[in-house]
Amino acid sequence: MSPQTVVIAGATGFIGSYFRRRFLDEGWQVRTVGRDASADAQWNDDGAITKALDGAELLVNLAGRSVNCRYNKRHRREIMDSRVLTTRALGRAAARCAEPPHTWINSSTGTIYRHAGDHPQSEDSGELGSGFSVDVARAWEDELGAAVVPGTRKVPLRIAIVLGAGGVMSPLRNLARLGLGGHMGSGTQKFSWIHVEDLFRVVLFLHGQRGMTGPVNAASPHPVDNRELMSLVRQSMGVPCGIPTPAWLLEAGAVLIRTQTELVLKSRWVEPRKLLDAGFAFEYPSLAGALNEIAKGKPKPSIT
Repeated sequence: MSPQTVVIAGATGFIGSYFRRRFLDEGWQVRTVGRDASADAQWNDDGAITKALDGAELLVNLAGRSVNCRYNKRHRREIMDSRVLTTRALGRAAARCAEPPHTWINSSTGTIYRHAGDHPQSEDSGELGSGFSVDVARAWEDELGAAVVPGTRKVPLRIAIVLGAGGVMSPLRNLARLGLGGHMGSGTQKFSWIHVEDLFRVVLFLHGQRGMTGPVNAASPHPVDNRELMSLVRQSMGVPCGIPTPAWLLEAGAVLIRTQTELVLKSRWVEPRKLLDAGFAFEYPSLAGALNEIAKGKPKPSIT
């Protein structure tokens, strides 16, 4: 039997690179769409994208510029366009396929929900927030909804902060190593997260659950607050203590290092209700276990 084919859009980033390796581990044929010359199709070539998508079982769109920057006018446009225009291009190309992908899982973000310190935000009862990041998430999901691809099930995946060997872990571990790994701001803001391996497993699970539609929250069922997050980061590295960072200092520091304090001060409390109700079992439900696995840096064995 010939291997199943997955198309990964945005396969060169932290998550995309991990997904590409894991799909190959699981015996899938992988095609890629991106800006890199090594991709099977580039974003400016609709015909090549259609060719890559035709006959594929699964499309996973992870494309999007990093939000770790100052939200000036140019960066806002780049962040928005890198999500909306790539989703639009995939929709155009998929609509031209003789055999479009059965499942299209498109990244979205758990940041779409409001600053929540009172109760978790599920897919059905969660309240959407306001501001630039929420506007991006809404436009991203609206673009997916506007794509007309008969026979393709479209799932917007509202992803929490993804943890693994890279990504957000690098700056957090660097802060702890320098003795600055204390809580940030009040330390009470919620931190919803998911291990990159569980995110990969969620994608496979959703592809197999043909009756599930979006949006779907991708987050561990056990979020922590910022105080516990930084404590566990320090423990995983064997660092006994860390200096807390007040909000005013974070604001000043964010300007200097060209990022936004929203990334650490917004209370993200994302509940994966649909996944739990469908019987999905997290391999890394606790943050302590996830951070210890990341600290060991061992390659992940095949799940088949």
